[in-house]
Amino acid sequence: MGKLNASLPPGRFAGAAAGPDRREQRRLDQAAGLVSFPVKLQQSIITALREKAEADGVPVNELINTLLANALKG
Repeated sequence: MGKLNASLPPGRFAGAAAGPDRREQRRLDQAAGLVSFPVKLQQSIITALREKAEADGVPVNELINTLLANALKG
């Protein structure tokens, strides 16, 4: 059984190795002052947010951060 686990096909996870691992990403996020805040939204809102982020050329997280900050300012 151990031989099966040890013999992963080469390059199987090549795409995942391109970016930082989860622990490193968490450290980078904390250094930037980012905190995970999961919420449940309707699919239509998610779709609209993704489309607007793509049209504006910004990440969805940045768009949501900006929209919420502006909404809280009044």
